[in-house]
Amino acid sequence: MSQQPVVCFVCTGNAARSVMARVMYAQQIPEAQPLSAGTLVLEGQPMSLRTRQALRDLGLDDPAHLSVQFDERHVHADLMVVMEPGHIAWMRRHFPEAASRTASLPRLVRHLQSGQNLADQLAALSLADVEVEPWEEVIDPAGGDQEAFHRCAEELNELVGQLAKRLRR
Repeated sequence: MSQQPVVCFVCTGNAARSVMARVMYAQQIPEAQPLSAGTLVLEGQPMSLRTRQALRDLGLDDPAHLSVQFDERHVHADLMVVMEPGHIAWMRRHFPEAASRTASLPRLVRHLQSGQNLADQLAALSLADVEVEPWEEVIDPAGGDQEAFHRCAEELNELVGQLAKRLRR
C-alpha cells in the first residue's frame, strides 16, 4: 500500500474545528498521522472543553492536543484543509508556496475523486487562483454553547469521513 498523503487541518485558533477534523481523520485512517494548526493561535493551549465534549460524544478524544500556529513546520504537507474562506486568503498571503495545495474542506469533498492521484487533482483545481465561495465554510462554534459544538462536530464528521474515503490509499 502506498503512503498516505500528509494532511494538515487548519482553522483560526487550533482549538475546535481543526482539532476535531484531525482527530476524526486519524480515526478514519490511523496510519495517516494528520496535522492541525491555526492561523491566529495562542500556542500551547489545550482544546476547549466544549470541543473535548463534542469529540467524546462521538467516542473520540485527543488528550495531548496543544494549540499550534501554522508555520514552516506545516508547509510541507501534501494538502492543507481549511475551514473557511478567510483561511484561504491567509494562506495565500502568508504561505503562497502552499496556495496550490490549500482548499476548504467542503470544496475538497465536492471535487476530489477516490483513487486518483492527489497532486494531479489539486493541480487541475487551480487552488492558488480559484475564487473562494461562501458555501466553503464550516461555521466556527467558538463563543457558542455546547449545542453549537455538537453541530460543528457532526458536520465535520460527515465531511471528514467523505474526505478520508477520497484520500485513502
